[in-house]
Amino acid sequence: MMATPWLDVLDETVRICGLHARPDLVERLRTRRADLAGPKVRVVVVGEPGQGKSQLVNGLVTAPVCAVGDDVTTTVPAVVEHAPEPTATIATDPGDRLSIESSGRVPAPVEAVTARANRDATAVRAEVGLPRKLLESGLTLIDSPPIGSPASPYTHRTLGVLAQADAALLVSDATRELSASEVELLGRVLRLCPTVVVVLTKIDLVPGWRAVAERNRARLRRDGLPATVIPVSASLRLAAARTADTALNEESGFHTLVRYLHSDLMGHVDLLRRRSTAALVRMTVEELATPLRERMAELRDGGTDELTARWRAAGRRLEELQRESARWQTVLSDEVADLIADLDYDLRDRTRRIVREADEYFDVADPAKDWPEFADWLHDNLRAAAEANSSWLLDRFEWIARKLARRIAPRGQGLLPEALLGPVPREHIGELRMPNVERFGIGQKLFVGMRGSYSGLLMFGLATTLAGMPLINPISIGAGAAFGAKSVFEERGSRLKRRQSAAKTAATRHVDDFFLAYGKQSKDTVRQIHRELRDRCAAVADELRAEITDTAKRIKQVIDTETAERAAASREAAKQVEQLNTLYKRAHALTATDSVRGLTA
Repeated sequence: MMATPWLDVLDETVRICGLHARPDLVERLRTRRADLAGPKVRVVVVGEPGQGKSQLVNGLVTAPVCAVGDDVTTTVPAVVEHAPEPTATIATDPGDRLSIESSGRVPAPVEAVTARANRDATAVRAEVGLPRKLLESGLTLIDSPPIGSPASPYTHRTLGVLAQADAALLVSDATRELSASEVELLGRVLRLCPTVVVVLTKIDLVPGWRAVAERNRARLRRDGLPATVIPVSASLRLAAARTADTALNEESGFHTLVRYLHSDLMGHVDLLRRRSTAALVRMTVEELATPLRERMAELRDGGTDELTARWRAAGRRLEELQRESARWQTVLSDEVADLIADLDYDLRDRTRRIVREADEYFDVADPAKDWPEFADWLHDNLRAAAEANSSWLLDRFEWIARKLARRIAPRGQGLLPEALLGPVPREHIGELRMPNVERFGIGQKLFVGMRGSYSGLLMFGLATTLAGMPLINPISIGAGAAFGAKSVFEERGSRLKRRQSAAKTAATRHVDDFFLAYGKQSKDTVRQIHRELRDRCAAVADELRAEITDTAKRIKQVIDTETAERAAASREAAKQVEQLNTLYKRAHALTATDSVRGLTA
């Protein structure tokens, strides 16, 4: 058997749903395909509560098969189809009453089956078989629960039935015009089932039902809703069936509705199939296209702005590092120059204080006696000066290193080389040599004393001879002794001054030697640390540049990869959207020439 065009479209839709990884849609479409390929035409009766849906079904089959009443009497669908003999069962599913599928069937009386099903907590639908000519061709009537709020279980169950319907009868009583909620409901029904007739019930209760029907038709035309309005009275229909009154049956309006069902629907089953397939495919395409459009919008709007900003920030950081490299080298050179000047001044100041203290010391001390003690003092002071100067050197370099670290590597620590943080060697202090000290021994004291005594004896002896005294007399002898003692004392003081001067000169020379030797070593240490610190800073800066360069490279690779993947995904999404558009057009083409009377507005 050759496949019809609508089956080809439906099969293509199933295939595309499989490509989109939607097994739920595949299962739904396959189930619907099996229904459409079968001989039955399912007509669902829908409406809001109290509009006479169940009574309408009773009127169509001229039998009280559906329970009626003022309250909500229909809680599960009631399926009425042809059977050689009247039969009725209740389909049950203990697991899920909201489902319309079943796992078991319970026989029930025809006239009570719907009432029992509505009360049965496990029932999913009532099934009625009647020997009616209207149903012989495969027409199946389904009385559905009333539609109310979207959260209502009755609404959920009725929408599930509508998804499997070939046509729908929207029931509204003639006591008023279509309400806004009913017009909205009609739009929802048309999206699920494109062949809909608005059945205006209870016309026997409303004398002006014709005006209501016309206003309803005008509103449907104004709103662009393709649905025919057929006024009926189920009460008159059932009364006519009981009395076999043909005129009363004509007055009930059911002859128009029956003719529509028998001729317009069952006489154009292929058109119904095409319409149902077109609606089903359009809904499926919309369901598939929505996430695709969202994905395309996400691909279009998402972009790589954040990654690009990070990549550009890395480039700016590299440029900043280049500029910072020149700045920190200038800062390091300036700081080292200042440090050398400060160290030189500090060392000179400390050594001058030592020289002044040495001079003050030898103003009163005798080098011949106190030189060892002075030598120890001078050595200790020079060592203290060297240690203080070297500690200041290292402290300043640590400060410089931290200052550079804040510029070069805010996260890094310890730019100063560890090998240079130890004590500075002290070999430059050297040994203090004692100056040549002139000894003033006993012989020299006798010689100087005799020389002074002779002068005093001679001078006073000659003076006393004028008085008639001999040259050597007690006065001249006393003067000679005094002059001799004075000469010895003066010579001893003169010799002490010379020793002190020699000691001062020796101390000054030793301090100068220390200043030159330590100053040279200190400058050498500064230059060595300067070079090490410069190399360490350069290495850290190179590591940072390499890290930033590598990060920028990785970000660029990610940007390129994501751009390529996004472009590929965009092309694939666009291809899938185009595929869905083609499918949508094929579905639209199924009903493009639909002009059968009664199936269009």
